[in-house]
Amino acid sequence: MLAVVCPGQGSQTPGMLEPWLALPGVKEQLETFSDAANLDLIAHGTTSDAETIRDTAVAQPLIVAASLISLRALFPTADDVQAHVAVAAGHSVGEFAASAVAGVLTDASAVGLVSHRARFMAEAAAATPTGMSAVVGGVAEEVFEAITAAGLHPANVNSSGQVVAAGDLDSLARLAANAPARARVMPLKVAGAFHTPFMQSAHDQFAPIAAQWPAADPIISLLSNKNGEAFTAGANNHGVGKDVLDTLTHQIVNPVRWDLCQETLTGLGITGLLELSPGGVLSGLAKRSMPGVEYLPIKSVDDLDAARAFISQHTK
Repeated sequence: MLAVVCPGQGSQTPGMLEPWLALPGVKEQLETFSDAANLDLIAHGTTSDAETIRDTAVAQPLIVAASLISLRALFPTADDVQAHVAVAAGHSVGEFAASAVAGVLTDASAVGLVSHRARFMAEAAAATPTGMSAVVGGVAEEVFEAITAAGLHPANVNSSGQVVAAGDLDSLARLAANAPARARVMPLKVAGAFHTPFMQSAHDQFAPIAAQWPAADPIISLLSNKNGEAFTAGANNHGVGKDVLDTLTHQIVNPVRWDLCQETLTGLGITGLLELSPGGVLSGLAKRSMPGVEYLPIKSVDDLDAARAFISQHTK
């Protein structure tokens, strides 16, 4: 049973789309995505430097575009997805790519919608100096207590051993100076305190756009970062697409519960987890938190043949 998962912000690297442009149709895909995002994603994916693509307004649509290029190299049509994939999920901005995997959004509309989110979140981050730090290890209860005591928010709960704290820079420094026992606090190279109340202005700007955005009902199950629960496909679920858009809005100011998504995937009996490009992070989390589940991250175009064999092995 196969799950397709989509990585989040921070997975981008300079030049990551260059090799993909050798595939037939990718240049045209990227031109369509660029028009939807009002960004030159070909340039950002080939020649822009690390600092340029670190900008939230660029990083988010770039990552979603990269995921969808790898998706269509493996599953050209919705019928291909339905024939092979049981469930899709995405981490933070990866939820937009996952929504396209599940057929709620078209590929181009996913990139177009996330470009609005990215711009609003970049503006919110610029308004107040904030950041994020990963807390790795420690006892979960003590980690959450330390985050709260420092005046921070648990923005990403990735697993029992990895929580991302977010908030103002003084509070992050306070957490680092008072790290929980047997835990490491590592600053992340991000522009702001995403998935916290610091993003309220982005939420408020994004909400009316998402409310009017075209959305279809899912063709396969789609997990939510809100609580790990699935939006399921089926004739009795008309209108679910709009519910998905509501949760995409909700997640701007609320924590990403990837730990719960992993629990749901395990409970569903997933045997294989295929991470779309630029893959790696979610496969690493699966290695530590999903024993018995095989995983394959697509890090480059060279991984496609292995991915095809992996899909065949784990097809539902």
